[in-house]
Amino acid sequence: MSDSFIDHLPTQEREKIRKRLRSPEEYERLREKVKGPEDLEREMEKNAEFAEAKLSLESDLNAQEKAKNVVRAYIAEKGIDAALEGKVSPDMISRGLFTVTVIEKDKGESKLAITLQPGESASSGNVAETLSLKPALQQQVFLSFKLKDKS
Repeated sequence: MSDSFIDHLPTQEREKIRKRLRSPEEYERLREKVKGPEDLEREMEKNAEFAEAKLSLESDLNAQEKAKNVVRAYIAEKGIDAALEGKVSPDMISRGLFTVTVIEKDKGESKLAITLQPGESASSGNVAETLSLKPALQQQVFLSFKLKDKS
């Protein structure tokens, strides 16, 4: 009774598709796409962390300043190349001409990033440039949020 696309194909094409879908290789490939409960739980925890970070960064000025301070301290300690996925002037970071934000990357993946104020970057003109934080720095920022919640 289903009206799937397969029902509208010629018989030979239907058989080719069914045969391919029954192959062990195809079964394994489809099985790898399925997420287990542990994967889903980790993904939900990660999404919750990003949601809390986004809410804190947008609603609490102290959280924004604390995140900026974590970014500045990390860059002072490890350098810009270890902190950001892109190039930016260290002077802009030290002057605080950026905001920490949560951005959506491809495939629905969220990341923490810094958004430079428009006109401050020589290459961007009037466009705000956004640079993703590397994973180690993202963890430092998340840790600062967790410490803030406990105090």
